[in-house]
Amino acid sequence: MKLIVGLGNPGIEYQFTPHNLGFLAVDRIAQQCTVEVRNRQCRALTARAVIGSESVLLAKPETFMNLSGLSVRELLAEHTLSPETDLIVLQDELDFPLGTLRLHRNRSSAGHNGIESLIGALGTQDFLRIRMGVAPDRKVEDGMTYLLSPLRKAQLKVVDGVLDTAAETVKVILTEGEAAAMNRFNRKPEDFSS
Repeated sequence: MKLIVGLGNPGIEYQFTPHNLGFLAVDRIAQQCTVEVRNRQCRALTARAVIGSESVLLAKPETFMNLSGLSVRELLAEHTLSPETDLIVLQDELDFPLGTLRLHRNRSSAGHNGIESLIGALGTQDFLRIRMGVAPDRKVEDGMTYLLSPLRKAQLKVVDGVLDTAAETVKVILTEGEAAAMNRFNRKPEDFSS
């Protein structure tokens, strides 16, 4: 079994904010697998699904972003899973332009509080991350205010495509492997048309 975690904040007021791309990506995967992420387990909303031939547990921690690691640590322990081999985390990334997607492993948090929490709780930074760019097209004074503000209509169209790409990335990781997914998806957004 693999644990696929989307990072975000619970509550309707945060639902369509840049900081909740992880939650939205898990919801997109669930939708494609025709399951609902609504079971409560280890301080997270979860759903079981199968992608390719792999059993997965989809999870959205309800601890708020800055304490995500507590829930993820409990989920890994509950299912006897290892972060190095069994965990895929979907996160927003303020350092990348909106529409960009990058797959990384064994990196620092780069200032992302949810990832910081995971690294602290798990005692390792060696886990797979799908980083979805959310940087605005113009400079903002306060990054946190931007991250927690609703996405504009034009941004939502771009996000919709990113969520499909994130779901496809997870599928490729599980069916073809991590290296194949990195080769295919670690490109600039304009490269995807080819």
